[in-house]
Amino acid sequence: MSNLVVTIPAQPPERLDKALALAVPAEAALSRSRLSRLIQQGAVSGPGGIVRDGKTRVSEGQEYHITLPETEEVETRPEAIPLNIAYEDDDLIVVDKVAGMVVHPAPGSPNGTLVNALLAHCGDTLSGIGGERRPGIVHRIDKDTSGLLVVAKSDRAHHGLAAQFEAHSAQRRYLALAHGVIDPADPRLRGIAGLSFEDGGTLKIATRLTRHATDRQKQAVYFDKGRHAVTRARLLESFGRPPRAMLVECRLETGRTHQIRVHMAHAGLGLIGDPVYGGARKASAKALGSAATAVAAFGRQALHAAHLGFEHPVSGELLSFDSPLPDDMQSLLDELRRATP
Repeated sequence: MSNLVVTIPAQPPERLDKALALAVPAEAALSRSRLSRLIQQGAVSGPGGIVRDGKTRVSEGQEYHITLPETEEVETRPEAIPLNIAYEDDDLIVVDKVAGMVVHPAPGSPNGTLVNALLAHCGDTLSGIGGERRPGIVHRIDKDTSGLLVVAKSDRAHHGLAAQFEAHSAQRRYLALAHGVIDPADPRLRGIAGLSFEDGGTLKIATRLTRHATDRQKQAVYFDKGRHAVTRARLLESFGRPPRAMLVECRLETGRTHQIRVHMAHAGLGLIGDPVYGGARKASAKALGSAATAVAAFGRQALHAAHLGFEHPVSGELLSFDSPLPDDMQSLLDELRRATP
């Protein structure tokens, strides 16, 4: 156990949890949510003894003692799984994830995950995050999506990265192969709720997303409930005569579960190979020729997290990473290019 002494500053917020969040030193890396948990656990004491209510009123000059528990080992077991590492330092690691790997253990995927691999790779270099010795997952990509993601190795990095993703200041660009094409002159696209076009023909998809009403494994588009979600999609190449497939760049303004897949399907431009959101529809052999067979055989959603940029949460340095298309998507792209005169 370690003990942190905090003095309430001048003109503090009225509530204890807010005042402590403002007063604790930055190097302590204690977020307001973490402080709230510590208060509830009886780990904070003030002039009147232990305080368990974060709404307790405070005054300037009061002294509070915060008891920080020792970092505990998580139950998830380390597994020596090879990783493609784009960058690593004492505070964070950037991984180029392969398709098929789950990011975080769950009831259906208790092992073989990125977290299992990181526990083995990082070992004793992991510091406590939220009181546990574990990698800090600040964003995720789906099991069958490949590409870049950043993971915190320290509490201070975790809070700084989480703040950037919450503020949508981190840059994320995806490459996808999808059915159909983006065409600003297409009246069908202009008639779909939530869709609009920006300069350069970029398609903006702005809706709300939440769980599907009947299928709890899926997300769905709504306009009267759910979380605000914005995706921008830009046509890079089209394939077929007439065009029936495309290489598209998708930029996330927000980062909701399955966001790109749901939004593209909402626009009638489902990702090739996506069995959940309709991207497994039959490709036109007349338009795509021999490439139609390759499209039909593609075994996952054709989505790759190709670019990641953010400010290093400790040094302040701007970091930027790019990942080439994985072999399966590159092979499909080559087939589509060969089929298009």
